Amino acid sequence: METRDTHIAAEAVFRIERTRLIAGLTRMVRDIGLAEELAQDALVAALSDWPKRGVPANPAAWLMATAKRRAIDQLRRRSMLERKHQELALDLDGASHHDPIGELEQAMDDDIGDERLSLMFTACHPVLSREARVALTLRLVGGLTTEEISRAFLTSEPTIAQRIVRAKKALGSSGASYAVPRGDERGLRLAAVLEVIYLIFNEGYAASSGEDAIRPSLCNEAMRLGRILVALAPDEPEVLGLLALMEIQASRLNARTGPHGETLTLEHQNRARWDLMLIRRGLAALDRVQALGGRDGAYALQAELAACHARARSFQETDWFRISGLYDRLLKVMPSPVVALNRAIAYSMAKGPMVGLALLAELEAEPALQRYAPLSAAKADCLMRAGQKGEARSAFKRAASLSRNKSERAFLQQRAEECGRS
Repeated sequence: METRDTHIAAEAVFRIERTRLIAGLTRMVRDIGLAEELAQDALVAALSDWPKRGVPANPAAWLMATAKRRAIDQLRRRSMLERKHQELALDLDGASHHDPIGELEQAMDDDIGDERLSLMFTACHPVLSREARVALTLRLVGGLTTEEISRAFLTSEPTIAQRIVRAKKALGSSGASYAVPRGDERGLRLAAVLEVIYLIFNEGYAASSGEDAIRPSLCNEAMRLGRILVALAPDEPEVLGLLALMEIQASRLNARTGPHGETLTLEHQNRARWDLMLIRRGLAALDRVQALGGRDGAYALQAELAACHARARSFQETDWFRISGLYDRLLKVMPSPVVALNRAIAYSMAKGPMVGLALLAELEAEPALQRYAPLSAAKADCLMRAGQKGEARSAFKRAASLSRNKSERAFLQQRAEECGRS
């Protein structure tokens, strides 16, 4: 095999195994930054060794073994081995003859859960801020570079790099276990992992700032992470619920913008452009949620809401009464101003704009929604449908002034102009 082909093979294997390598090494050296360096060193060794000796029969195992040997060398150089020796001696109740290096290798091979799952839980540790969790998850589990993360979130590369460095330091000083938590803590930490994945998806599905209305690459990365999580936790209803939600929502990505990048609402989307394969996959995951008894989970309910739109052959056939009832249930399990806002919109579609305006009026004093563009946009839409065009125009203009996304802002300004013309 030529050197170029061997390098391509090494890099391909590394991309596939990178997360598992870093997770296993992190458990061993208890330092994420060092684990990343060791994994990269293993790749460099492969790029040098494989062209001479050929690609090993089990290239993934070769990378792991090489990284482990380098980890042990690092432990020796940093005097960490002696401390580990003392800990192991205590564990063995004073036994004087044992192989500390062998103990370390055995510890790394202990069956304590899939390494990728442990890395997800580590990246979403509660000692980290939400922004740090997102950046670290994309870096460690997603394998994105700091440049790719900064570009996706329209944040400077030094800022993202600092977040990642600080996150690693915070984990190092927190005494994090670098393992999948047990018992009640597992459920709480799993919720944090799901939140981070959905935050990544939402930023792609409806960009909060910048010029583009959507960023499909972020949606795809979030779905990839969701599929990894489902493979590792196939019987967790909310994991399946989140994947179902993302896949059904993502099915509309191609139809959410027009030929010039303008935002298209559900009413104006060409449903022939919806991805039927993603819809089928999402509905299948939702069926699995129902079979597991998780129909009242927060993500399952949101997936069912998305499914209502996916099942409607046209905007006019949308079952807004069912959607309103689902929002009633969602508000009980996930009370939040944004859920209440979406519930008000659903009721305005099911029972008329005046009902929607009454519900929206109850939310206008909510601090979290004071400068939230969708609230003003929802009010404007209800006013327009109620025939109050002047008030609608003012509300659309306010919504546009609050939006940080160029495409959304242009859409809202257009709606305001339409109110003025009619």
